Amino acid sequence: MAWNRQRAMVATEDDHKVTPAELFFDLVFVYAITQVTALMAAAPSPVRMVGAMVVLALLWWCWCAFAWLGNVVRADSGALFGVLVTVMAVVLIVSLAVPEVFADAPGGLSAPLVFVLCYGAVRVLHLTSYWLSSPGDAALRATLRRTAMASVLPPLVLLLIGCAYDGRVQLLWWLGAVAVDYGGIYVTGSSGWRVNSPGHFAERHGLIVIIALGESIVAMGVGVGGFPLSYAVLGASAAGLLLSAGLWRLYFRQLGEAAEHRLTGLDGDDRTRFARDVYTFLHLPLVAGVVLCALGMKKVLQQVADTGHYGLAEPLHGVVAWSLTGGVGVFLLGAAAIVLRTSGRRPTALAVGGACCLAAGPLVGLVPALVALTVLAGATTVLVGLHTRRDARMFGTVEAA
Repeated sequence: MAWNRQRAMVATEDDHKVTPAELFFDLVFVYAITQVTALMAAAPSPVRMVGAMVVLALLWWCWCAFAWLGNVVRADSGALFGVLVTVMAVVLIVSLAVPEVFADAPGGLSAPLVFVLCYGAVRVLHLTSYWLSSPGDAALRATLRRTAMASVLPPLVLLLIGCAYDGRVQLLWWLGAVAVDYGGIYVTGSSGWRVNSPGHFAERHGLIVIIALGESIVAMGVGVGGFPLSYAVLGASAAGLLLSAGLWRLYFRQLGEAAEHRLTGLDGDDRTRFARDVYTFLHLPLVAGVVLCALGMKKVLQQVADTGHYGLAEPLHGVVAWSLTGGVGVFLLGAAAIVLRTSGRRPTALAVGGACCLAAGPLVGLVPALVALTVLAGATTVLVGLHTRRDARMFGTVEAA
């Protein structure tokens, strides 16, 4: 009997917290995110950046699937922990395939095919685990069947077809797969899915934002690897850290707290829809924005450190120049959408700032890389401050009323 209890999946309560097993599970996604940045850095181009975002969207789906599952079943229970370790092994293989997923090297296994088969295995493991977790929940099982038919099987077929091609044709097939996959979630509806612990759900997504921000700092370190330290390198590192700190402040002092409070106040399908919109969908632009910006930060540090090939007046070039500010723009626009969905308010500062960052790529290519990073860090800090003060004034007005 004790052995059966150890094997069983244990339901969570409304005060459930993130377990060490989930933190362990996230470690493999740290590596996966660094591989996405490496995929872009190896051959920066608009097509490669779109491809990297497709890969990130598929990896994000793998992570989100088990963030939802871990909210209804304890990840440190015997059965689910075994599944998590299995998924970690599969995602590690996926991560190893990422650098060759759009340019398969001769010899060895087909990297695109390995990627797709492993991605399909993760999705199947998720659905199977959910099915076994609630044997008496007819609504959930009906939703799982719809999910399998609308959001798992069709995208997997499209991904497999894409493996037969390379270059832009492969990318188009995979883009279609992502569109069908994400759209399928709306087709299946919110009935059956549950968010048992709002605090746990919000904390899990906050941790993945921390992972992305940490990757941006790691990217700076990789950029200066093998080069001597200089005042310029120290200054660029400080500016990059200030930029990451600004994004951290925006999320953890503004977005995260408000979203968790709203999620806690909802129940039933309303809570599920809010969790789907704000966390599953709108947190992806936050992570994608940080990954894009990390590419720009990495290249800035590399150019500043590599004095043998670049001068301090050298700007960033091409799509890398856009990624520096464009990544911040994607993050800010994602943050604006979260504010709008959470409170119904129009986050003017975030929306305008995000649009300006998206459009600033050509300007980045005209100024020294170090100057661009420093100005961006300062502007982001000011913008986050403006948004924070506006929130404080509005909150004070509401309290006074």
